Amino acid sequence: FGIMAGKVKWVTDIEKSVLINNFEKRGWIQVAENEDWNFYWMSVQTIRNVFSVETGYRLSDDQIVNHFPNHYELTRKDLMVKNIKRYRKELEKEGSPLAEKDENGKYLYLDFVPVTFMLPADYNLFVEEFRKNPSSTWIMKPCGKAQGKGIFLINKLSQIKKWSRDSKTSSFVSQSSKEAYVISLYINNPLLIGGKKFDLRLYVLVSTYRPLRCYMYKLGFCRFCTVKYTPSTSELDNMFVHLTNVAIQKHGDDYNHIHGGKWTVSNLRLYLESTRGKEVTTKLFDEIHWIIVQSLKAVAPVMNNDKHCFECYGYDIIIDDRLKPWLIEVNASPSLTSSTANDRILKYNLINDTLNIAVPNGEIPDCKWNKSPPKEVLGNYEVLYDEEMAQSDGPDRSRPGQSTGAKGNRARDLGKPVLTTWK
Repeated sequence: FGIMAGKVKWVTDIEKSVLINNFEKRGWIQVAENEDWNFYWMSVQTIRNVFSVETGYRLSDDQIVNHFPNHYELTRKDLMVKNIKRYRKELEKEGSPLAEKDENGKYLYLDFVPVTFMLPADYNLFVEEFRKNPSSTWIMKPCGKAQGKGIFLINKLSQIKKWSRDSKTSSFVSQSSKEAYVISLYINNPLLIGGKKFDLRLYVLVSTYRPLRCYMYKLGFCRFCTVKYTPSTSELDNMFVHLTNVAIQKHGDDYNHIHGGKWTVSNLRLYLESTRGKEVTTKLFDEIHWIIVQSLKAVAPVMNNDKHCFECYGYDIIIDDRLKPWLIEVNASPSLTSSTANDRILKYNLINDTLNIAVPNGEIPDCKWNKSPPKEVLGNYEVLYDEEMAQSDGPDRSRPGQSTGAKGNRARDLGKPVLTTWK
């Protein structure tokens, strides 16, 4: 057997120190991807190949990877919206109180993604909606790109007609996914702090989809724009005003290289408690947690719940000036690049805590293991939702939107209809 027997053998195709330092700290052994490995932290490109029909790759019981095979059901902008729309319809059919609507036919609780259409497919539906509210601004994003690439804002139909002609291949004819865009109602009343727009990046770890078990990382952060926000249409094409992606903001003249335009979520919480009050702040965070769980429940039925997989998602949430949270998108490979020293520490700890849950005791994986680790190993994660606990727990004792006081109940409560506090 020799000395090598008990050591996890790892591979990664993402050359990031926050990953490699974590593997080395555990005394794990680096191997090449064509050798026997136990743990592969891979890019989304690689996961495609591993699970593709052609390679027909079979993972053995002592191998785990950091993505679900079809994670894109949640992490592609168009598919996420499609799955959430399907989920709403299903809840409606079941007569679930969650699918309740107001007198204008708007969902009371499930209205947490901005109105979105796929282009080119839904072009006519989009035009119809645009004409109902011609003063609105829309944001257009390519389905398959990240870091703010290819995004632009429009407030006139002529701009989108121009776009459809500009893509020389006349992309309204081509249905190929390459030119697929989503167009969403732009949240033009974002909550501003110091006059600037920001969004929240929250990390959510899913260890299994059926039953759903997910964890929220406590140390999320806010990403600020470097330029003060204005809804003025003259600034529609100034992305420093509208997009919080660090990949974009770091090129701005006012980008701060010390804090990188970031605030911790706990800073945000304190700030909101002192400016808006404790009660509405608690309600906001309960709602954020609730919509994350709902988005996971929406994709769980279609997710290939492979026992070799776990995933750490980067959730992007925008809060509007009424303190309503909106789910903007979910990232499959949240950036592990560090823009600041604090950032590096945060991401190192994020990976450390993720590995402690995904690879219990740092031992060679065994896919038959029970995937609910003891509280002691969660680090900065807390259980967000645990379907097994929720089901075994009997009658409904409380609902999200009402903080249960005892933190422990929260894991069971999310996902129950919220009827009292969310009017």
